[in-house]
Amino acid sequence: MELEAIPGVGAKTAASLRELDDPVATVESGDVAAIARAPGVNEARAARIARGAIRRRHGDDGRVLATDRARELYREAIDLLRERTVTDYAAKRLETFYPSASASRIAEAQSFAADAADRDPDPAVREALADCAPLSDPPTVRVRDRCLATADAETLARAEAEVPELSVETVEDARDVSELGRSYASVIVLDESFAGLDVEGDVSVRPDALEAPAETVPERLLAFFAENRDRLEAAAAVHEAAAAAGDPVSGGGPPVALDRLRDALSRLDDDGTIAGDAELDRLTAAVDDLDAAVSTAASVADDRLREAIRERDVTIEGTDFLSLVEQGARVDSLLDRELADEYDAAVDAAREHLADALRLEPEEAELAERVFGGDPFFPVDHDESAVSRLRTELSAARDRRAAKLKADLASDLGDLRQPVEELVRDALELDVELAVARFARDFDCTLPEVVEPAGDDGGEAPPAGFRIEGGRSPLLDVDFPDVEPVDYGVSGATLLSGVNSGGKTSTLDLVALVVVLAQMGMPVPAESATVERFEEIHYYAKSQGTLDAGAFEATLRDFGDLVDGADGRLVLVDELESITEPGASAKIIAGILEALDDQDATAVFVSHLAREIRAAADFEVAVDGIEAAGLVDGELRVNRSPKKGHLARSTPELIVEKLADDRGGEFYGDLLEKF
Repeated sequence: MELEAIPGVGAKTAASLRELDDPVATVESGDVAAIARAPGVNEARAARIARGAIRRRHGDDGRVLATDRARELYREAIDLLRERTVTDYAAKRLETFYPSASASRIAEAQSFAADAADRDPDPAVREALADCAPLSDPPTVRVRDRCLATADAETLARAEAEVPELSVETVEDARDVSELGRSYASVIVLDESFAGLDVEGDVSVRPDALEAPAETVPERLLAFFAENRDRLEAAAAVHEAAAAAGDPVSGGGPPVALDRLRDALSRLDDDGTIAGDAELDRLTAAVDDLDAAVSTAASVADDRLREAIRERDVTIEGTDFLSLVEQGARVDSLLDRELADEYDAAVDAAREHLADALRLEPEEAELAERVFGGDPFFPVDHDESAVSRLRTELSAARDRRAAKLKADLASDLGDLRQPVEELVRDALELDVELAVARFARDFDCTLPEVVEPAGDDGGEAPPAGFRIEGGRSPLLDVDFPDVEPVDYGVSGATLLSGVNSGGKTSTLDLVALVVVLAQMGMPVPAESATVERFEEIHYYAKSQGTLDAGAFEATLRDFGDLVDGADGRLVLVDELESITEPGASAKIIAGILEALDDQDATAVFVSHLAREIRAAADFEVAVDGIEAAGLVDGELRVNRSPKKGHLARSTPELIVEKLADDRGGEFYGDLLEKF
């Protein structure tokens, strides 16, 4: 698949997507989090790209939601699902489900929804999901004690692009490499022509170094795991909670052994450095504490000498004193002559303190001995060059230890990189599934049957339309358990009549919601439902008052385009007669219904002008009615399920009938006869 072929993906976005490891596979997977790791692509944008890729894969180029009200119903349906998610990822991922005219896409989505609806949205699992989030890429880590070296310009450019963590140096001969060996703790030469090179320092010739980034720059992998430690722990907790609830995330268990993952993470600090290694900790502390330890050790020696001098009477004969003065002697000469043993003991104490404070190994302690000694002096002095050498040796040992541990840990983590991606993705996808499961349970949903449009096999059968049994709309402003169920089915062009506030608009909303959800591949709030796979859904909400001439003309143009369009449409219209005076409205609606009937469209027009429309139409218009049982204590009692082939009585008729029954008289009887 060409990335630019995906709807909504231009050249700039395609260039960003190509920064992903496997852009085409990632985009086709629908993994919103993985797509969002492309530079400049946020999760909302990633959801649109994933949706575009799905459309492309199924050849789904149509636009099912053809009107503003149809699109509003879709947003309300998505919001009902999104409200049942825990993670931001799942909320965005649900955006990849849309009303489709593609049979293969609907079947694919229904397969997902069927599996999801069987899930158990256990509270413990949802609690674990609260800390779950997509993996993120850490900032580039700069490694300053290691470099790459090459004599080839192309290799140089490739190394700089693929390994931005390391400096890449140009070399021409062994001398250049030797210079680098003195400047860096380790040097990796990329050119095979340097094989057999023997220079001082940690220098290796590895022509395949760019193909093995985990060995060349293990810090990259360690930084990734350090950056995502909390996310990985959260995903592991989700898998464990789901397994404990008896509804594991995947049948085969987590894609990585969780104990092994946690053991590896325990060896990694939050900044990507090695944790939990006593030897590395010792060497790191020794380097960090060296100057302070030398200063303290000198103080220990000074205190020993000071105490020795206080307790010792030193007698100097006059001729000796005069000789010392004539020779320009200082106190160190006196120390050497009179307190040599005490001075040696003080130096030994300083060396011992330094070795103990830094926890030096015997070979390191030998280097430390050179820090103190030499000619007697008070206060006791130290050899700065010896300190520098000790620091160099300790730092080198620390770096060698850290490099080995990093390489070992990176090797252990290397084969976990892909499995942990799956670990987190599966946990996040579980949130999507649980949202569908909760939606299905909260609204007593069932998976509908989506049937092919009539005539697809070349026959002349009437449109399949829709059939809803026990449908209840979750969009009503009442508690869902209190919603009265509705049975309704339509095939062809139909008028829906009924009293004011009898539920006609709510019935249209229910039909639209069921059809939208069905073509999304989602469960629908009904005991059962059969829905034709419509190419387009046109839903026109009730107009607010009579339209002026310009708006009226624009509305007629909309309906003109509608009846001139393709077959396979669902048309829902709420009280179109309000756009102009009743006489003209009846004729206009009759004409629209005639055109829709000729196209075998499925249409439901809510209208109070059913008699007038039926009289004006040149075919027998089907009329259904939401029948009111009557007025009880001023309250309207209504059977919410439309009655087929029935012209429902209006509210005024019911009121007149009630007055005729209650009060009798010729006046009310005559009025009732006019209905």
